[in-house]
Amino acid sequence: MTETPLRRGETAPAGPARPRPDDWDGLFTPPVSPFRARVARSLFHNAVRTLPVRVVFPGGRRIGAGGPDSPVMRVLRPTAFFHRLGADAKIGFGEAYMVGDWTSNSLAELLTEFSARMSTLIPPKLQAFRRWVDRSQPSEEENTVEGSRDNIHRHYDLSNELFETFLDPTMTYSSAWFAPGSTDLRQGQLRKIDGVLDHARVGPESHVLEIGTGWGALAIRAAQRGARVTSLTISTEQKRLAEQRVQEAGVADRVQVLLRDYREAQGSYDAVVSVEMIEAVGERYWPTYFASVDRLLKPGGRFGLQSITMPDDRMLATKDSYTWIHKYVFPGGIIPSAESIDRTLARHTGMRVHAHRDFGHDYAETLRQWRLRFTDQWARVAALGFDETFRRMWEFYLAYCEAGFRSGYLDVRQLSIGR
Repeated sequence: MTETPLRRGETAPAGPARPRPDDWDGLFTPPVSPFRARVARSLFHNAVRTLPVRVVFPGGRRIGAGGPDSPVMRVLRPTAFFHRLGADAKIGFGEAYMVGDWTSNSLAELLTEFSARMSTLIPPKLQAFRRWVDRSQPSEEENTVEGSRDNIHRHYDLSNELFETFLDPTMTYSSAWFAPGSTDLRQGQLRKIDGVLDHARVGPESHVLEIGTGWGALAIRAAQRGARVTSLTISTEQKRLAEQRVQEAGVADRVQVLLRDYREAQGSYDAVVSVEMIEAVGERYWPTYFASVDRLLKPGGRFGLQSITMPDDRMLATKDSYTWIHKYVFPGGIIPSAESIDRTLARHTGMRVHAHRDFGHDYAETLRQWRLRFTDQWARVAALGFDETFRRMWEFYLAYCEAGFRSGYLDVRQLSIGR
C-alpha cells in the first residue's frame, strides 16, 4: 500500500529528537528572585507541615508530619530549590529534581502524597491569584496541523530504541488493563487493546480507522481479527517501526500506516479507534477531533476511545496553565475530563457515550513497571546518547504520572461512542 505524500511546502521532521546538551541551557542557574523565593519557602513549609512525608534539609532539620516509614524528600540545595519554586512552582519543582537540588529514595510514593493534596497545597485565598502567576502555554505549541507535528516530534521521535528499553514486547505506550490478580504487562496491554476493539465492535471485514498508530500493536491486533486498518500517525519514527512490526506480524496486506493528521483523514469506516491520543489534541481542537470522527464513521459504526481523564473542576482551573510536563514531555497537551468529553460530543456531534470503564489504578501499575524497567535499563539508554539530566527528567516524569493515578487525581477511561 502507498502513502499519500506530504503537501507542497511541508516537511516531515528529520530523524530522532534526542536532547542535546544545549537543551539544558539555563537549567543549572536558578533565577534570582529573593522575595518570591521567600514566599515559595513559606508556602512550601505550610503545605508540607501536615503531609505524611519527611522533608530533610542539610544539617538534619526536618519538616512534615510523616513517621519513620513515610517517604523522605532530601533537599540538598535549599537556596536553589526555593528560587526555582519562587520563579515558577509548577515547573521549578521538577527542574529542581532534574538538576539534583532535591532527591528521594521513594520518589513515586513521595509524589503520590503531594498529588493526593494537589488542590489544597495552595491556600484558597491565594488560588484566586492563579491567573496572575501561572504561565500560559506558548502560542508556538498550539495544536495546529503544523504545531501538532512539532509537538509530537519532540516526544515520540526521541528514539524508538529508547522506548524499546522500558515498554513490553507489544511496544504499547498507554495504560494496560490487567486481568484480576494479574500484573503481567504484555497480557494487560493485549487485554486493553481487545477492550478498545470490542467497544468499537471491530470484527472480521471491518474497515477500521486508527487515530494515533503508536508502534502498531492495535493495528496488528485488529488485523488479526480479520479487519482492514488505516492507521494515522504524525510521528516519522513511529511510522517507520510500526510498518516494520506490521510486516513482521504478517498483516501488511491488511494494514496501511499513513503519515497524516486526523483533520486530513478521508473515507468512511465501520469503526474508529484511538488510544490516548486525545491528550495531544488540545482543548481548542476537541470539537474538530470529535467532529472528524463523526464525519468518518459510517451509520451504525462505533468509536472506541481510551483517554486519560481528570476531575472536571481541576481541568477547568488548570487548562491554560503551562507546566513542567508541557515544557519537558508533552508540549501542547491537555487531559480532558469525562464531563468535557460528554459536553463536546453533545455540542458538536450526533454521537454519545454508550458504555465506559475506568481503570486508573492499572495505569499506576503500568507506570511503576515502566519506571523500574527504565531504571534497570539505564546503561542501554545512556549508550543511545541520553545524559544524566535526561535520566532524572524521565524518572520524575514516570513517577509523577504514577503518583497522579495512584492518588486518584488522574484516571483512565475506555469509551464506546456512537450515534
